[in-house]
Amino acid sequence: MGTRHDIGTRERIVRTTSRLLQRQGYEATGLKQICQEAEVVLGSVYHFFPGGKRELGVEAVGHGEREFAEFLRDAFAADDDPAEAVVALCRRLAADLRDSDWLDGCPVTTVALESAGREPELQQAAEQAYENWRGQVRAALERAGFGADAADLAHTVINLLEGAELAAQVSRSTAPLEIAGRHLALLMSAYRTSARTRRRTWSRT
Repeated sequence: MGTRHDIGTRERIVRTTSRLLQRQGYEATGLKQICQEAEVVLGSVYHFFPGGKRELGVEAVGHGEREFAEFLRDAFAADDDPAEAVVALCRRLAADLRDSDWLDGCPVTTVALESAGREPELQQAAEQAYENWRGQVRAALERAGFGADAADLAHTVINLLEGAELAAQVSRSTAPLEIAGRHLALLMSAYRTSARTRRRTWSRT
């Protein structure tokens, strides 16, 4: 098994910051703590991130975005039926959250809430993360034949996942995510039935 020093110093700083932001938010995360947990000196942080904490925060949000985007890609690639995929995805999110003692929620939401109206660069990075995640879900739905409904449904999936994850943390229960998965699956099935009905109707005209 490798150690944390198997990755480069810059990447170690970013990953550490991403994890801290995920668990305690931007305001509560200081450069001193980042340096201690990443096992680097402060000069290394400023070497890679001359803009300091704000620049590092933007990069850490990007790291969290990429990790969750990969999670979404893998989840939807594992099952040809998006309804089944989203159920499995929610179960995995619930299990991971429980295993972290309810600490490791969305890697972006805490920062997004703190930065709204206060830190434009962080807010923009968070919005870009959400847009990319919606894009991942939309692409999976389009491949599954959801057509024009894919974009709106992708918004719904990400919105519900974010809310359910937060509710799971607050309640310290997997139930919000498990329920979200089941209802998203029902919604997808309803969309698919509606799309098939529309196609049959158009083919007759």
